Amino acid sequence: MAPAPAAPETPRRLDTPLERELGPKTAERLESLGLRTVADLLEHYPRRWTSRGDLTSFDGLREAEHVTVHADVVSATSRHMRQRKGTITEVVVTDGRTRLDLVFFNQRFREGQLKPGVSGFFSGKVSRRGGRLQLLQPDMQLHGSDDFDRVVAEGYADEWAGRLTPVYPATAKAQTWHVQAAVRQVLDTLVEDEVPDPVPADVRARHGLLGRLEALRLVHSPADDAEREAGEAALRFAEAFVLQTGLVRGRARARTVEATRYVPRPGGLLERFDAALPFTLTDGQRRVGEQVLGDLGSGHPMQRLLQGEVGSGKTLVALRAMLAVVEAGGQAVMLAPTEVLAAQHARSLSAALGPLGRAGTLDGDPDGTRVTLLTGSAPTAVRRRALLDIVTGEAGVVVGTHALLSDTVEFHDLGLVVVDEQHRFGVEQRDALRARGVGVHVLVMTATPIPRTVAMTVFGDLDTSVLDELPSGRRPITTHVVGLSERPAWAQRVWQRVREEVDAGRQAFVVCGRIGADAGEEDGALDAPDAGGDPDGADGPEDGPQRPPAASVLDTMELLAVQPALAGCRVRMLHGRMASEEKDAVMQEVVGGGVDVLVATTVIEVGVDVPNATVMVVLDADRFGVSQLHQLRGRIGRGGHPGLCLLVTGLPPGAEARERLDAVASTTDGFELARFDLSSRREGDVLGAAQSGARSSLRLLRVVDDLDVITAARAEAETVLAEDPALEQHPALAEAVEVALAGGREAWLARG
Repeated sequence: MAPAPAAPETPRRLDTPLERELGPKTAERLESLGLRTVADLLEHYPRRWTSRGDLTSFDGLREAEHVTVHADVVSATSRHMRQRKGTITEVVVTDGRTRLDLVFFNQRFREGQLKPGVSGFFSGKVSRRGGRLQLLQPDMQLHGSDDFDRVVAEGYADEWAGRLTPVYPATAKAQTWHVQAAVRQVLDTLVEDEVPDPVPADVRARHGLLGRLEALRLVHSPADDAEREAGEAALRFAEAFVLQTGLVRGRARARTVEATRYVPRPGGLLERFDAALPFTLTDGQRRVGEQVLGDLGSGHPMQRLLQGEVGSGKTLVALRAMLAVVEAGGQAVMLAPTEVLAAQHARSLSAALGPLGRAGTLDGDPDGTRVTLLTGSAPTAVRRRALLDIVTGEAGVVVGTHALLSDTVEFHDLGLVVVDEQHRFGVEQRDALRARGVGVHVLVMTATPIPRTVAMTVFGDLDTSVLDELPSGRRPITTHVVGLSERPAWAQRVWQRVREEVDAGRQAFVVCGRIGADAGEEDGALDAPDAGGDPDGADGPEDGPQRPPAASVLDTMELLAVQPALAGCRVRMLHGRMASEEKDAVMQEVVGGGVDVLVATTVIEVGVDVPNATVMVVLDADRFGVSQLHQLRGRIGRGGHPGLCLLVTGLPPGAEARERLDAVASTTDGFELARFDLSSRREGDVLGAAQSGARSSLRLLRVVDDLDVITAARAEAETVLAEDPALEQHPALAEAVEVALAGGREAWLARG
C-alpha cells in the first residue's frame, strides 16, 4: 500500500484551534457544539436561512410575514418560564405611535442590552400572542454598532433588510447568533491560500463550480437564494467527490491484494448440498450465487454487499458460499448481532446441511463438516470445546456474535466472513475478522433495502448484489394502523383478532419498545426521532404535556394475563436481559409450536424464523422507525398463510410519527420505504456518528436526492485516480480523503 502523500504546502489556518482564533470564552461556547477548529466552524453550515424581510412600517405589519422594522426600545423585562427551565425576556419597542413586542428565550442578557431609549433595526417573522403582534428571537442591528452605522451612512437599509440571515444548529450555551458572529469574524480574515480546495480546478471548471472559500462565504452570508444555491452546489459536490475518491481508491487497493481461490469441485460439498435441496433456487438466488462464486474464484478478496427483502433467501446464498470455501479446506464464519439470531442461524444451517453438517457423529457424512456456535454467554465447557473445534479446523462453519472478535479466538484457516444484518456492526468490527488472515473474503448482508444512492455513497467500496424476489409460497402481509385516539374500542379488537389466529392454529408476536419500568429501552428498540426543544437551540414558549413511557414487555405480560380474549392462550416473553439458555429455550418452544403468543422486544427483529406466525402487534408503533417496523413485519407470513401486522398508536392522524406508520402500512416494498425513511431524516443520520475526533463527511449532500451529483463525482474520482493513483499531484484532495474517512464510518442504518 502506497504511503499517504505529504500534506499540502499551505498555511494550516483551518487546523487552528478556535481558542487561538477567537479567544477562550468564545471557544468554550462553541465546544458545546463539538466545534474545536476553524475547519469545524466553517463546516457547521446553517440549517436554514431566514429573510430579514422588507423594511416595513408598523402600520404594514402582517402575521407570518418576515419584516424589518426601525424602532426604539420602551422596556425590557425577564421572567422564568413556568413549565420548563430557562427564562423569557420580553422587550417592547415603538415607532413613536405603535408598540411591538420582541420575545427572546434564554437570552436574559438582552434585558441589559436593550435598555429604554436604545434604537435599531429588528428583523423577524411576525406572529400574534394575546392580541399583540410580536417578533420571536429577532435578528438586530443596534444604533452605534458598525453594521448599523454603515447601513444608515451608506443609505442601503432596504438592501440590508432584504439579505438572508443564517440560522445555525445551536445549543443553549452556543446560540445561533454566537455562531453567526464567530463565522463572520473568521471569514472576514481568511485568504484563498488558507483554504485548500480538494476539487481540482479543471473539475470545478467542467461543472461550473465556485472555489471553496467563495462557496463558504456564499453559504454563510448569501445576499439571496441564488448566491446560497451556488455556494451549496460547490460544497455539495466537494463532499461527494472526496467520499467517492476514498471509496474508489479503497476498492482499487483491495483488488491488488491476493486471496485464495475457492472453486467448487465436481462432487464436492456444494454440489451435493444443491442436489439434496427439496426446492428449486429462485432466479435471483442463482444469479447472485454465480456472482459470489465468481468473486471467491477470482484470486482477490471478495468485498460484496448482499441486500434483499426479508425472506428472499440471503442465508441460503451465504451458506452455498460457505460450502465452496469449506470443501477447499478453508473455514467460514457467520457473524450475527444477537445471541438469539446466532443460535437460530446455527440451528437452521445445521438443519439445512443435514448429515453434511454433522461430520464426526454416527449419523454424519464423513466428507462433511461441522457447525459450531460461539456466543459471549456460552458456559465455560461449551466455549472451550468450540474454541478447540475452531482452532483445529474441525468446525468448517462457525456461527457467533461479537464473541468471535475476541483475541482468544484463533482460526485454523479463515477464508470467508459473512456479516449478517451488517448495519448492527461498525466498520472496524466488520474488518476485525477479515484481519485474521491474508485476503479473507467478506460478504455483508442486510434485509434493509438500500437505495442506489446510498449504496454508492456508503458502500461504494463494495460490489453490490440484490435479491429482489421472494421464494414461492410466501403469502402477502396486510398492515393496518390501529389509531386508539380515534377508536379506543379498537384496543380490545386487537386482542380478539390475535385470538382468532390462535384458534386457527397460528401464532402471534407482540412487540414492545421496553423491557420494564426499571429496565429502560431494549438496545435499538426506539428508533423514532426524539421530540424535544427547538432545533435552533432556542426553547419554545412552554412545554407541552409529556407522553407516557412506551409499552413494556413486563407490563404487557400482566395486561394479557387478565385479557378475556386471550384466556387459555400460552403466552411467553422474550427480551435481551434474559439468560442465554432461557432465551434459546423460549425460541425453541416457539418454533416447536408450544407458545401461542410471544411478547418480546426487538430482539426478534432479525433472523427469527417461525413459519406458523401470522400476526404481529406492535404496541406504541410510533416509537419505532420505518426500517425497524419493516424488519419486524418480515417475521410473519413466512409459511403458507397470509400475515397481519397491526401498528398500534395513540397519536392522532396528522402527527409526523403517524405519517411514518401510514407509509409502512401503504406498501411492503422495502426500497420505497427506505427512500421514504431517508427523505425524512436529517443528513447527519445517514452515515451515522463519526468516531471520536473525526468530522462527519456529509453535511450538505443528500443521498436520496443527489444521485446526479454522486454519479458525476464518482466519474471524476475514477478519472483522477486513473491518472494519479497515489494522489501525489492532488495533496489537498488526499488530505481531505484522510480526514473524511478517519476513524472509520459507522453503518448508515445505525438507527434503523
